[in-house]
Amino acid sequence: MSTPRIAYFTMEIALDAAIPTYSGGLGVLAGDTIRSAADIGVPMVAVTLLHRRGYFRQQLDADGTQHAAPIEWPVAELLAEEPTRATITLEERTVHIRAWRYDARGVGGHVVPVYFLDTDLPENDEHDRHLSGSLYGGDNRYRLRQEAVLGIGGVRILEALGIDVARYHMNEGHAALLTLELLDRSARAEDRTAVTGEDIAAVREQCVFTTHTPVPAGHDEFSLEMTRDVLGPRPRGLDRDDEFLVDVVDRLFRKEGTGADLQQLRRAGASLNMTYLALNLSSYVNGVAKKHGEVSREMFAGYGIDAITNGIHAGTWATPSFAELFDAHIPGWREDNFSLRRAIQLPRDAVWAAHEGAKRDLIELVRESTGQAFDPEAFTIGFARRAATYKRADLLFADLERLRAIARKHPVQVVYAGKAHPADQPGQALIRRVFDAARVLGDDVRVAYVPNYGVEAGRIITGGADIWLNTPMPPNEASGTSGMKSALNGVPSLSILDGWWIEGHIEHVTGWSIGEDDQPRGAAEDAASLYDKLEQKILPMFYDARDDFIGVMRNAIALNGSFFNTQRMVQQYAARAYL
Repeated sequence: MSTPRIAYFTMEIALDAAIPTYSGGLGVLAGDTIRSAADIGVPMVAVTLLHRRGYFRQQLDADGTQHAAPIEWPVAELLAEEPTRATITLEERTVHIRAWRYDARGVGGHVVPVYFLDTDLPENDEHDRHLSGSLYGGDNRYRLRQEAVLGIGGVRILEALGIDVARYHMNEGHAALLTLELLDRSARAEDRTAVTGEDIAAVREQCVFTTHTPVPAGHDEFSLEMTRDVLGPRPRGLDRDDEFLVDVVDRLFRKEGTGADLQQLRRAGASLNMTYLALNLSSYVNGVAKKHGEVSREMFAGYGIDAITNGIHAGTWATPSFAELFDAHIPGWREDNFSLRRAIQLPRDAVWAAHEGAKRDLIELVRESTGQAFDPEAFTIGFARRAATYKRADLLFADLERLRAIARKHPVQVVYAGKAHPADQPGQALIRRVFDAARVLGDDVRVAYVPNYGVEAGRIITGGADIWLNTPMPPNEASGTSGMKSALNGVPSLSILDGWWIEGHIEHVTGWSIGEDDQPRGAAEDAASLYDKLEQKILPMFYDARDDFIGVMRNAIALNGSFFNTQRMVQQYAARAYL
């Protein structure tokens, strides 16, 4: 008899640089989660979508204008096709689904299989074949159809594969339609055509939900009319159309039933909100940092929302030079990430030598990708993340003359990277503003923008910078993980107190804060704090008290790297959610 598994459902996942089925932090976290589950030996299986055209390949003009091109990748060379098939019904058409397998193997040999769902099959309608096309592409209807493939199709594929599931873990609301499939099964098992409170309780017991974003746009919502058109009048095998709409929208999305009928719901503009669907049908819900848990409880009043702070997979994100350093001085760190606390005693000269190796790799990446020659001795600021306006990539350039004056005393150079969604015009304008500032600053402060940010570039930039800059408008940073990757490699953060940094920050010990608390402030005030910290504390320490700076680097590894990892995170999920 097979061991019951935790089924981890995610819209995107970063497992290999050659498999571009991720757009950013959500997918990278998913990949790190799976790797740590394999390291620990958690009985888990992952389900995601196959995106044949990837997210997109970013090309940047001289002025920073972004162009998006599809990424074609050799699916059959990197994944193993399973013979098993499943079907779902979308828009009254039968959609056939196959699965491709990738094995994530842990340090002890344990394997977590990852199944990529694919609809690009000749027996499917042309519209449905394209559901295996682009990640976060198309319109709202395309997104709903993709999410039906992930949630409903994913449950059916696992059943067809003979995998016994103990818990379904929804990594964000994209997979929430799996709850409807489970409700249907619960009702049919009792030979009923309507969902009862017993069915809801049974499904709740099976489901775990992690919400990742405090930004309203991050919560998918679909009109009732579209939901009916796509999923059909009997999406759960029920006899009456209104049972689906009223049960799901009215009974599940509100703490107390309103008694509204179908026409009242339609007139009120009721919609299928994937976050509320997951909230109402999960026995355990969490945010991804302590602060994000608080924000989520305010956003979704009445729901019990815990917090498990995100992490990163240490074995993946340690740069080659730091992995070698850890191997020499902290044997077994891959198996036991907590042992990295011993980094507090690493020889200073060895830490600096490892950092110089990582920095050389960064400077070479800048040269290869932009043609710019960076100075290996100059203080290098790193900033790489999704180009969204709330992340304020241009905050560093709020006062160019002040930045110039700082750099005249202590040389400064900056490396940027990050994609804006092809439909996000403000995000694309943000990239152009970085290019504008770089042009104005010239050689006074060299600024490079590395194109096509992904896993490989991310490892080099986070590991090779001298300081990691993070400037979101709080409380919009749910967690953030790039600063964790930097900390693992001895790179301290200079960051707004938001997300994980509220927990990881000890002033002048693990890094520095921008502002003195986690309250929202104006850009001018935050920029002034950023400049003050650079000019008065960080740069003098880097250039004139190098041993002290290396001490902060060791603290970043020992205090942050040893804790903010997915090994600890998965253990917390196992204790609080899975068991």
